[in-house]
Amino acid sequence: MAYEYTITRTVEFSETDMAGIVHFSNFFRYMEAAEHAFFRSLGMSIHPPPGEIKVGWPRVHASLDFSSPLRFEDTVEVRLLVKHKRRQSLHYAFRFRKLNEDPPREVARGSLSVTCVKRDFPGGPMKATPIPEDIAARIEEAPEELLR
Repeated sequence: MAYEYTITRTVEFSETDMAGIVHFSNFFRYMEAAEHAFFRSLGMSIHPPPGEIKVGWPRVHASLDFSSPLRFEDTVEVRLLVKHKRRQSLHYAFRFRKLNEDPPREVARGSLSVTCVKRDFPGGPMKATPIPEDIAARIEEAPEELLR
């Protein structure tokens, strides 16, 4: 079972604004990329192939608090921690660290809450559903000391 995953990326020029700082919206993309990589690390996909149980993970809450900017060509570590695993939802905490400084420095903290949903037919309404056991069995909550 897993409760954390880390990705590292280099800030691209297209991710910055006129001031040369990473636009806030890209932090949400970084969180989503970490979530998708986390699922892949567990042998799953956030969007399963045809024939597998079809569940989706719409976002129901997202937030970010910034303490320092990131700029073009900075190296950023995005750490995902599973804060809560509920019957029908997952709640993640994110830590962003700028690695190309000595020592590395935390630049932001974020959170993302997703609900497990199912559709009875393509294009039909989404309904909250329990997280399938084969998925729930691979994910656990992070120890409290890591979430501080």
